[in-house]
Amino acid sequence: MGLITGLCTFLYHLPQIYKWLLKPYYIASFFMTVAFLLVRKAPGLCEYLATQREDGNSCDFDWRELEILMFLSAIVMMKNRRAITLEQHIGNLFLFSKVANVILFFRLDIRLGILYVSLCVAFIMTCKPPLYMGPEYIKYFSDTTIDEELQRDSRVTWIVEFYANWSSDCQSFAPVFADLSLKYNCPGLRFGKVDIGRYGEVSQRYRVSTSPLARQLPSLVLFQGGREIMRRPMVDNKGRAVSWTFNEENIIREFNLNELFQKSKKLNKGHGLKEEEQNGFQPEEESKKDQ
Repeated sequence: MGLITGLCTFLYHLPQIYKWLLKPYYIASFFMTVAFLLVRKAPGLCEYLATQREDGNSCDFDWRELEILMFLSAIVMMKNRRAITLEQHIGNLFLFSKVANVILFFRLDIRLGILYVSLCVAFIMTCKPPLYMGPEYIKYFSDTTIDEELQRDSRVTWIVEFYANWSSDCQSFAPVFADLSLKYNCPGLRFGKVDIGRYGEVSQRYRVSTSPLARQLPSLVLFQGGREIMRRPMVDNKGRAVSWTFNEENIIREFNLNELFQKSKKLNKGHGLKEEEQNGFQPEEESKKDQ
């Protein structure tokens, strides 16, 4: 049943996968992933490779290579149990396949191993994962604008993502956050992002660590009236994030987005809070009612 579900999911996302594979990052990752397979099966080359097979067939996998590949499959399946988006599934496959390729190439020939590691280093330095460029209703803050925007109107609730472009988790979460902004954004409920990898002072001010060991990226923080109300993931006494899954269902439930959205619509109707999402304009605070 699980195999059928996985196959249906793959077929459903096939057009999207096809578009991804046309991007340089995914094309290069694909060939890096199947590099050992191509070398082991390439006619005219595989005949000169070492093998531990009893029949001496150097153009087929030996028992140790099959063992490594099966172990790789098990690791990918375990990691993908926590994956949320299709990008994360594919990213896990590419990452651990490259690790397996390093082991296989060094086991086959140390010169091939060094060559493959060199290619991996060149790939990391020159080929970056494509950033999300889809539709969204998100305002991007800088170190000089975030405080002003969060405090501009106390009636506006903000959900702000603290992210870094180099974080693969942040890149995978980008389409999820964008989709939430399309569904729930209104003048009384806004979505924002700030790159704390670029603005380090914002990271310190809002106590979001960029250290990979802290595992706090991405972090979602709910602000009302410029004050922090809640954040996910929560952080323990040692400064490490408490494990939390960044999927759409969890965010809607934990941040109570449906109720916030309904309250924001009523608030906007009652106070005449009219605002275009694109220009970032906020009206002045309403005058106090007579006692």
